[in-house]
Amino acid sequence: MRITLIVLFCSISLTASAQWWRLKKLPEHPPAIEAAQHVSPQNFLVTKTPRPVIKTQVLSPGDYRLEVMEAEVMRTAQHNMRFRIYDVASVNFSDLAQLYVKQNRYSEAKWYFLQSTFLARQQNNNRLTISNLCKLAMVKLEIGDFILAQQDLLEAREIAASHGWLTELLETEKQLSAIQYSRFATLKGNIRYAELAAQD
Repeated sequence: MRITLIVLFCSISLTASAQWWRLKKLPEHPPAIEAAQHVSPQNFLVTKTPRPVIKTQVLSPGDYRLEVMEAEVMRTAQHNMRFRIYDVASVNFSDLAQLYVKQNRYSEAKWYFLQSTFLARQQNNNRLTISNLCKLAMVKLEIGDFILAQQDLLEAREIAASHGWLTELLETEKQLSAIQYSRFATLKGNIRYAELAAQD
């Protein structure tokens, strides 16, 4: 019986659909879809999605990382001083001083900048001398030694001018004007407080 039914359905070729009684054939695409297919792409709005701007955040190193860096640079500087590699040791002292500046340890930074400047002068490394004098001036500015900071910058300017290094000369001029501005600002603040004290 099963076989005869299968042969009968295959010969009549009825579909296996549950809606087999619909003998009317549906159109392949409705007219709205056909009309949409013939629309030119110029009628569509082209929108560009903006790309998100990701801002990079530079994180300052933590205390532990600064201590590790300090120990590493100190060990390298001691090695170079022991074996009299003074040109590299002067760079090590400058790096160590910059680490101390990041930690706001200005007296130690000042001492290491002075040592680096001394070694750089012995090795005739004038670019490092100028760089150290400028950084030393900024440390002295933070401490409050305006006159000594200005003297260091004037010396750096003389070295840069004697060698004709325009970039270093402009940098020292910019820092000199910053020192004069900050010195004037502190003097103005002191005068204001003196006036307030006189009124009381």
